[in-house]
Amino acid sequence: MTKHNVFLLSLGCSKNTVDSERLMAQAEASGIAFTEHADEADTILVNSCGFIQDAKEESIAATLAAIDKKAEGAIQKVFVMGCLSELFRKEMKEEMPEVDGFFGTRELPEVLAAIGAAYQEGLYDRRSLLTPPYFSYLKIAEGCNRGCSFCSIPKIRGRYQSQPIDQLLREAALLQKTGVKELNVIAQDISMYGYDTEGKSMLNDLVLRLSDMAFDWIRLLYAYPVNFPLEVVETMRERENICNYLDVPLQHCNDRILRSMNRGINKQETIQLLETIRDKNPDIRLRTTMVVGYPGETREEFEELLEFVEETRFDRLGCFAYSHDEHAPSFTLEDTVTPEEKQNRVAELMELQESVAEENNRLLEGKTVKVLIEQIEDGSALGRTEYDAPEVDNECILTIGDKGFGIGSFCMATISDSSAYELYGQIVGEIISA
Repeated sequence: MTKHNVFLLSLGCSKNTVDSERLMAQAEASGIAFTEHADEADTILVNSCGFIQDAKEESIAATLAAIDKKAEGAIQKVFVMGCLSELFRKEMKEEMPEVDGFFGTRELPEVLAAIGAAYQEGLYDRRSLLTPPYFSYLKIAEGCNRGCSFCSIPKIRGRYQSQPIDQLLREAALLQKTGVKELNVIAQDISMYGYDTEGKSMLNDLVLRLSDMAFDWIRLLYAYPVNFPLEVVETMRERENICNYLDVPLQHCNDRILRSMNRGINKQETIQLLETIRDKNPDIRLRTTMVVGYPGETREEFEELLEFVEETRFDRLGCFAYSHDEHAPSFTLEDTVTPEEKQNRVAELMELQESVAEENNRLLEGKTVKVLIEQIEDGSALGRTEYDAPEVDNECILTIGDKGFGIGSFCMATISDSSAYELYGQIVGEIISA
């Protein structure tokens, strides 16, 4: 079996990142070396994303660039795995015959064999981190049962499958041993964790046991609004190391669109859920995601969404233009909103959110908060508060002068100024976690 030096390009979401990290740990156990740069490798492996149009285009562009390197003789092999390959394997094989192999989302042993490695069941918990050493992701489930009309994830990832708690605790312990301080709990849908194995939610049990392990921060990402176990919000309030932060992708607020999206919740129920969450934990910060330009979305329905966002005052919000995916149920609908209008609506919604975020951030001025330091340059430190997830949320910019703070350390900082997406402040006191 030929072993290769591999350049792995991991695209897409944090769930994809975990898949790539598992593959690397398995491959390294078989003697495979992963390189920092494509020019140092003889094999390029693209872990592709297929969720929205931009992500598909990025994956295709990366694959074409790898094919060019192969044609130049700079590398020997090109492989593609992951979501785009799962959805479009047949088409990609026809369009890109130069690729040496395409693999879906559930073919880890086959990918390993292609690069000269062997899959070892006993190494399932092991991962070689692609994130900075102080934070990581814990994927607690695979797949999704929801069937939202605009989404192809159930087709890409299969039925919902919760990971056993004991396995997750083993994996978390290994991550902690490598220096991980912030554990980000992820799945396509954390709300359903445990229903398929125990017939009830096991999310709170898992979160409590992870909290007992004394991570500095535990963060919950991607809570579907239906079936979310509200006791988790109370646990979040009671346990200091569980971040007062919840990512609840809502997608829209208009009843007609929510029905067409097959979301299983209406506007009034959504409002009630958000009010209940905030009542149970007044310090919580809510992040959400919206989709605009869904088939048939009228100007009036979009304006209803704008009004909802203005009134609800989400602390963090992301927005996607609807992508007409042939593998999603909504593909049978007429894609009525033009690409230009979709982008205009994204811009309009994000401009509104910017003003909301600016006002929300101003409330932190004068307060002292815990900050995780991620970057140090020219007498300043860049970090995040517990209210900010890695890579997508606000930055906290701190004056440190000549103090010796290390990357991945925690400190207390007093916020003196703010903008829509930045907090500014000064470090007070000593490092509280190095």
